[in-house]
Amino acid sequence: MIRATLLGLCLLLGACAARTPLPLAPAQLVTALPLSLHIRREQAGQQQDWLLVLQREDAVLRWSLFDPLGVPLARQQLSAGEWRNDGLLPPNGEARELFAALLFALTPGDALALYYPTDAWRLAADGQRRLNPAWQISYRAPLNFTLNTMRGLSYRVSALAAEEGS
Repeated sequence: MIRATLLGLCLLLGACAARTPLPLAPAQLVTALPLSLHIRREQAGQQQDWLLVLQREDAVLRWSLFDPLGVPLARQQLSAGEWRNDGLLPPNGEARELFAALLFALTPGDALALYYPTDAWRLAADGQRRLNPAWQISYRAPLNFTLNTMRGLSYRVSALAAEEGS
C-alpha cells in the first residue's frame, strides 16, 4: 500500500514538473493586444479549427478559445504567473499548455532571456525555437507559425486579418 502511494505521488510530481514554463514576469509580445488568432489543431489525421482571442486587462492576460460556431472551449486568465479559470468552464489542461507555448512563441526573440530561464528554451540560428519540455516552434512570419509537440500533436497558428474600419 505504501509503495502504491509513493508511486502515485511520484507520478503526480512528475506530471507537475513536465508543465510548459511561464514567463518570470509579464512578457512583452511581438504585437499589440487584443489579438485574434486562427488555430488549426492536427493530430493523427484529424483537424480542428479554433479561434483564440488574447486580451490584456491591466496586469492580467485573458485567453478565450472558441470553436468555429463561437462556443467557448476554454477561458483562462494569467495573472502573476498563475492560471485562473475565467467563467464557468471547467479547467482545460491542453488549453493551458497551448496558451503557455503561445506566450513563448509570441515573445520577441531578443527578449526571451529576460522572461524565461535559460535552461527552458533554445533559439536556433534560423529563428526557430524549442521550449522544454515538448514544444518546437517553426516560424513562417512573427504571427504565422506552427507549434509541434513530441506527442504528434501540432497547432498551426495565424493571425486573423484585422477588420477594416477598426
